[in-house]
Parts: sequence; C-alpha cells; structure tokens
Amino acid sequence: MLLSQYTKEFKYNWQLAAPVMLGMLGHTFVSFVDNIMVGQLGTAELAAVSLGNSFMFIAMSLGIGFSTAITPLVAEADAAKNFKQGKSALKHGLFLCTVLGIMLFLLVFFAKPLMYLMKQPEEVVELAIPYLDLVAFSLIPLIVFQAFKQFSDGLSMTKYPMYATIIGNVVNVVLNYIFIFGKLGMPAYGIVGAAYGTLASRFIMVGFIWWVLKVTEKSKHYVSQIKLFVLDGFMLKRIINLGMPSAMQMFFEVAIFTSAIWLSGLLGKNPQAANQIALNLSSMTFMVATGLSVASMIRVGNQKGLKRYMELRRIAFSIFLMATMFAIGFALLFLMLHSQLPKIYVDLDDVKNFADNSEVISIASQLLIAAAIFQISDSIQVVVLGALRGLQDVKVPTLITFIAYWVIGFPISYFLGKEHAYGSFGIWLGLLAGLTSAAILLYFRFNYLTKRLILQKED
Repeated sequence: MLLSQYTKEFKYNWQLAAPVMLGMLGHTFVSFVDNIMVGQLGTAELAAVSLGNSFMFIAMSLGIGFSTAITPLVAEADAAKNFKQGKSALKHGLFLCTVLGIMLFLLVFFAKPLMYLMKQPEEVVELAIPYLDLVAFSLIPLIVFQAFKQFSDGLSMTKYPMYATIIGNVVNVVLNYIFIFGKLGMPAYGIVGAAYGTLASRFIMVGFIWWVLKVTEKSKHYVSQIKLFVLDGFMLKRIINLGMPSAMQMFFEVAIFTSAIWLSGLLGKNPQAANQIALNLSSMTFMVATGLSVASMIRVGNQKGLKRYMELRRIAFSIFLMATMFAIGFALLFLMLHSQLPKIYVDLDDVKNFADNSEVISIASQLLIAAAIFQISDSIQVVVLGALRGLQDVKVPTLITFIAYWVIGFPISYFLGKEHAYGSFGIWLGLLAGLTSAAILLYFRFNYLTKRLILQKED
C-alpha cells in the first residue's frame, strides 16, 4: 500500500488528537510548573512531592484506566446512531466512576503510613504526608471529570475536555503561586499550597465540562435527565468488563514508573528528585502519544461499529506511523538537550544547596538519555493499546502489559538500580525493557485480531 494511503489520514487524526494532547499536556505542564515552584524550596520538598504523587499516580491510573471503557462504547453507539446505548454508557460510567473515585480517595488516605515502611528519607516522608491529605481528596472530582471526558471523546468532541483542562490548569498555577509562596496576603503553605491549587482546579474542571456538555446541541440530550440510581445490570457489567482490565493495563504501566520513584528513594533524596525531573519531562512528550491513542480508540471504535475492518486497519496504521514520527523527533530533542533541561528545575544560584542541586542535574541528565531511547517504544505501545480498546479487546492486552512491565521490566530495574550497579540509570534501563516488550507484544496482538476480523467477514 502506498504511503499516501496512511498520510492522508494525518489531518483528521490530528483534529481528534490535538485537543486531547493539549489537555493532557496542560495537566503535565501544571505538574512541570509545580515542580519548578516546589524545586525553589529545596530538593527535599521536590522529592516529597514526587513521593506523594507516586501514591496519586497509582490511584489515578486505576480511575483513568477504568473510565476509558466509556469511550469505545459511546463511539460505537455514535457511529451506529444508537442514542439510547450512548446515554446508557454515560450514565452507568458516571455512576461507576463516582463510586471508584470515593473508594480510591479512601485507599490513598489510609495508605499514608506505608511511607514509613518503604525506607524513604524521613524528612521527605514528613513533608509528603500533609501534601497527600489534600491531593487524595481531589481524586473524586478528577475521576468524575474523566467520565465526562471519555464520553465527550467518544462523541468525537475532544476539544471540550481540553477547554476544561486549560481553565483548571490556569487556576491551578495561579493558586499554587499564591499558596506556595504566600502572595496576596496569604500565608506561605509550602508544598501544601500546591495541594490546595490542585484540589480547587479539579472541582472547577468538573463544573465547566458539565456546563459545556449541557449547552452543546450534540451532547445536551445525553447529559439531561440522568437518573443516576436507576441502573441496568447488563450495562454495568459491560462497563466493568471493559473498564477493569483497562484500569489494570494503566496500573501496570504507571506502577512500574512509580516503582522507579520508590527505588530511587532508596538511593537518597537527590536521586529521587532527579527521577522526578526526568519523569516529568518524559511524561510531557508522552502526552502527545496519549492524544493519538485516544484518536486511535475513537476511530477504531467507529469503524468497528460500521464493520469496516479493512478501513479500521488502514486508519490504525496511519496513527501508529504518526506516533512514531513524533517519538523520533522527541528522542532527538532529549538527546541534544539532556544536560540543559534539568537546570530549569533547580536554583543553581542557591549557594547553600549548590552541591545537592548539581548532583540532581547530573543524575537527571543521564536519565534523559534513557528517556530519549524509550520514546519510540512508549509511543507505539500506547497507540496500539488505544486501538485494541477501540476493538473492545482488553483481557489479553492486560496480561501482555503485566508480563512486559512486571515479569521483564521490574526485575531489570530492581537488580540494575542498586547503588553498587548502575543506580538511577539502571532503574530506567528496566523501564526501557518493559516498554519495548509491551510495544512488540501489543502490536502482534492487534495485527492478529484485525487480520482475523477481515477473514471472518470475507467468509
């Protein structure tokens, strides 16, 4: 097939993916700004935010992963013009996400004592606990927002969640600045101030997206007169059957990156702070691939609803190609700037902490070389996973992600990440191995399934 058969899809892929990318980049940009602000307070504070967020990332992965079940169901219903099924997917998804948000908040809130059992630096734990108290509560509005976001994505209305995210992020940055440093007559709360900003912004995001969906012609009938507690067992079961494996897929990936935070904490506060810098920078580029993954899920879900499997395969490959091209660009960027980017996060004019800050920059520079290398495999695995979710194939990919990250990746991180081995760089070599394994195995799965669907239709 000619290359133009794939590249001609780039424009529409971009139209769907760009708002998702910008919204996700907005989330990560706020984390980037948070880290810069907190980094001015010291390396212990930066490590504390990293440790606190490691608990949040695990909970968020379960909530966000579960909510992705809504998108392919709505996309399929939208393509088939089945309003009733689309509204049912939203209602039951919203109910389940609300319940899950409350459960995850309680789980994180009561898991805080684990920090003392993880052999993390004591000064870091003392700073992280009050920060986590407030940020944990923000899980409830965040996961409710995700339900509305995934519904909106399923209708191919990807720009509205982006608007909500941008507004929430602006609020977050402004409030963080005020509360962290004590501006406009407010007391300086330090890293707890960052938690206040996060909590307020997530409630604003929920309110905004609900309002936008309520006044938009295409979506207003879906979000009106929702009888949240009149539930259908079949649809609940369908969302749970799709959502739980999707949640576990995201959990397995996020958990290995979280384990990198904990393993780096065993090496000390400076390696942990350096890990946070490299993780924050690589997650910004990952959001571009995540946007394309959502486009993959929507477009594959639409083609599945229309039973056009040859088109489904061609469109999916156009997205895989697009993601790979972006990834190569980011890899080159990280390689060229690996020693310069970490300097943004710390204050090298701080004479008192100069030695600590210099060590953090040195370690983070090495980690960005590993991050550059795994850009390609990370991008491929997430867009192929999006395509498989569009096919509503979730159980085998869950097993694949477990094997890739925890049977292959984590043991390498654990053994090579010890102080007498490769230290922080060894931890990230394990991440590279896990992501590459996932990309290869998930691609084989997609290739097998789509060829089988085409053959079945021909028969």
